Amino acid sequence: MIPAHSMKDKTIALFGLGGSGIATAQAIAAGGARIVAWDDNPESVRKAQSAGIETGDLRNVDWKQFSSFVLSPGVPLTHPRPHWSVDLARAAGVEIIGDVELFVRERNRAGKDSPFVAITGTNGKSTTTALIAHIINASGRDVQLGGNIGTAVMTLEPPSDNRFYVVECSSYQIDLAPSLNPTAGILLNLTPDHLDRHGTMQHYAEIKERLVAGSETAIVGVDDSYCAAIAERLERTGKNVIRISKRMPIENGYFAKGSDLVRARNGDASVVASLTGIGSLRGEHNAQNALAALAACLSVGLSIEEINAGLRTFPGLAHRMEQVAKLGNTLFVNDSKATNADAAAPALSSFPRIYWIAGGLPKEGGIASLAGFFPRIAKAYLIGEAAPQFAATLGDAAPFEISGTIAAAVEHAARDAASDGSGEPVVLLSPACASFDQFQNFEKRGEAFRSAVLALEGASPIGGIDG
Repeated sequence: MIPAHSMKDKTIALFGLGGSGIATAQAIAAGGARIVAWDDNPESVRKAQSAGIETGDLRNVDWKQFSSFVLSPGVPLTHPRPHWSVDLARAAGVEIIGDVELFVRERNRAGKDSPFVAITGTNGKSTTTALIAHIINASGRDVQLGGNIGTAVMTLEPPSDNRFYVVECSSYQIDLAPSLNPTAGILLNLTPDHLDRHGTMQHYAEIKERLVAGSETAIVGVDDSYCAAIAERLERTGKNVIRISKRMPIENGYFAKGSDLVRARNGDASVVASLTGIGSLRGEHNAQNALAALAACLSVGLSIEEINAGLRTFPGLAHRMEQVAKLGNTLFVNDSKATNADAAAPALSSFPRIYWIAGGLPKEGGIASLAGFFPRIAKAYLIGEAAPQFAATLGDAAPFEISGTIAAAVEHAARDAASDGSGEPVVLLSPACASFDQFQNFEKRGEAFRSAVLALEGASPIGGIDG
């Protein structure tokens, strides 16, 4: 835990008592502050009380006593309208912050020399965050991994000079962290997302920009117009900007050329790393993730040799193009995290011959946007509620069957792939759907796929993922 000593002897209000909310409340109390916490869910309030946290209905307290209001990032700050607790805090003139801001203040107070990498973007945040942490850890350094990737940032070890922090930041967390000042800040990309919470694409982009604007070194992917404009704007202010591109050569920065990662300085380019043979980093999207990791790790003092060693041993993330097993020449890949068509596109673009398991609870638009990948589909195995809709979209473009369940789909796909004469057929779960018709979440769906694959006679697991 990181005790929030910056709040010592103050009285703090907190709203949102999920797992990270309770951890944040405990960190504030451990730092010597009094906390008054609340949640709209009575069960969450009871859990907090059982954990020894002081609770009180924030509708019925005197807000003048509070120095700060700590808000869970899952609670609306601005859109579609501010939560009632936000209205009360603003009316009382109380600052509104989140757990990432608490972390930043503790680092500023006690460990400013702790290298701190913060990552944001619409897509690829988690993989990039995990990759950077893996490279730093593989180099023998002390690294702390947290934030939006699933570990509450205040549960990490306290800052010290030789301790590295790698923190994934959602737009919600950035919106609540006005002092965010990483050593290296990464903005991967921007596409329309979370507009129900931010109102407009412009506001969403402005929030994301804050992470790199406050950083010592700003690493910006310039393959979309929003990020390219942000890089230009930051550079005009004198910020140290490193551009990365997965699609085009750039004069200064890092870009991908096939599976090679290239460093460019005033137009002079040299290959500094390669993703050849690294199955966990297949595809153009992972080239961008690796470029960001390369730039960030160099910025915080790692060598090219250490970075290459870390890239070669990266296991990937569970449910994100996770290599599960081989059976003969067939590779089985779990991409259950692909809960819509846009999210499935990277995996479909990464393999030339695919036995595709798709379906679930359909999203708006279905799989029509993936038609460009249909020539890669040796056969599709359709599951869940979306099966009839997806069958109609595939039509004559690719062979398909309605398998119904993941277990049946895996069995049939494995049988068909085994008789495929191509070099390395892939059985790919990339559903392009939500999971809720058959599973509690995409993790459970991915686990069902993994279990079905590993139950196949002769399947050889590919190790490294902590599922």
